[in-house]
Amino acid sequence: MTETASRPTLEAVAARAGVSRATVSRVVNGGDGVREPLVERVRRAVEELGYVPNQAARSLVTKRHDAIAVVIAEPETRVFADPFFALQLRGISKELTAHDNQLVLLLTEGRDDHARVARYLAGGHVDGALVFSLHLDDPLPGLIQGAGVPTVFGGRPGWSDGTRDVVYVDSDNRGGAREAVRLLAGLGRTRIAHITGPLDQTSAADRLDGYREVMGEDDPRLVVESDFTPGGAERAMRQLLDGCPDLDAVFAANDLAASGALRVLRERGRRVPEDVAVVGFDDMLPVAEQSDPPLTTVRQDIEEMGRIMARLLLRRLDRSVPEEAPGGVVLPTTLVRRASA
Repeated sequence: MTETASRPTLEAVAARAGVSRATVSRVVNGGDGVREPLVERVRRAVEELGYVPNQAARSLVTKRHDAIAVVIAEPETRVFADPFFALQLRGISKELTAHDNQLVLLLTEGRDDHARVARYLAGGHVDGALVFSLHLDDPLPGLIQGAGVPTVFGGRPGWSDGTRDVVYVDSDNRGGAREAVRLLAGLGRTRIAHITGPLDQTSAADRLDGYREVMGEDDPRLVVESDFTPGGAERAMRQLLDGCPDLDAVFAANDLAASGALRVLRERGRRVPEDVAVVGFDDMLPVAEQSDPPLTTVRQDIEEMGRIMARLLLRRLDRSVPEEAPGGVVLPTTLVRRASA
């Protein structure tokens, strides 16, 4: 006997529950019009027999696939090396799992992958998409809009043409940066440097704006663009020390960048925080708590951002919930004091 032959059928569930096949189909596919006592009998029969609905057949009835694409506009080497993405995916996965939806992960190694992702989304494999880590010139938003797939973005979108209604989830990047730099200034530091993230991403641009709002006019020696990675931050930190050897504080655009800056400061014989105070952004505990010294940083709830992204998308897909106006959700940040500042 094959595995397929031994799998319980809709007819078997109907016989066990003492109802018609059509009644079972309505119950397992989420249809209306079945009295609650019959619903309970069908559910009990499904559980006793171990019946699993055929997803293809169910999709024909419900017009849903119960699958959500998560599109990360970064190469896999970056995604699997940065705990930020793991935390955001954990939040998304928890929310989707709680609503019996599958997560389909799509990464873009380069421009050639954009058309592939757009084709997949337009092919009717998923009900919606969660998209994050976009860059300003990224064609993905336009391609996804063309695919007609309901979408929620992670991070404030960077386009300003006013032609696209968007739903997004972000953190208060600018406010968090202001708080970090004000802390350093309040400690009496006067030559506060900033290692930015990639400025074609709105999170990095907003953190630079927050830094500037506190510091005023830029000293070009004190701001170096980097890429949110430890290696990039090490190069940036060396450039900062070469150009301004008497700097006394660093605000790094994320915790990984702060960890790279700490390594270079240690190499150059600078004590942290006595000689140079350091503040990061994210509060990713495996990085922040295990840094030497432990890192003072701005906390954003990355996992909760993922949960809210998924929740907003599922709400958009729920036909029983009235359609809400598109808009953004911006989560607050908090400063977490440790030993580096």
